[in-house]
Amino acid sequence: MNFGGGKNRRKKELASWVDDDLVGLVEPGMELEGVMRFSSGNLRMNAHYKGEIHCQGMVVVAEQGELEAEIHAKAVSISGKVKGAVHASERLEIKENGVLVGDVFTPCLMVEPGGYFDGQCHMPAATTEKAPADYSDAGKR
Repeated sequence: MNFGGGKNRRKKELASWVDDDLVGLVEPGMELEGVMRFSSGNLRMNAHYKGEIHCQGMVVVAEQGELEAEIHAKAVSISGKVKGAVHASERLEIKENGVLVGDVFTPCLMVEPGGYFDGQCHMPAATTEKAPADYSDAGKR
């Protein structure tokens, strides 16, 4: 009988997340409320949280993460559940089994098959460099 085998698997999983950019690791068993601010780095949320998150890096909501929060970050990845507005300046991804109920503000939204999104999506207007070509004059040549 192997006691504690799950702990080793869990340690390996967490070790894959720990790097120089990780500034916050909130794991199951914790319930937090308030405002979090990170001037750099990545945050992994895998527990209950209510409030606001402001992160200059990436926010990862893991499988057991349940957030009722407004999130502001460069990138957001959701595998758990989020209720609230998400502002991702670069991209937002909702993974398989991820749930987002709230409005989205991002230039890039990716929802994997099995992911769920209920809300409004607001995408900034494309800059002139990225604007699509004007095809209104295409037939006049």
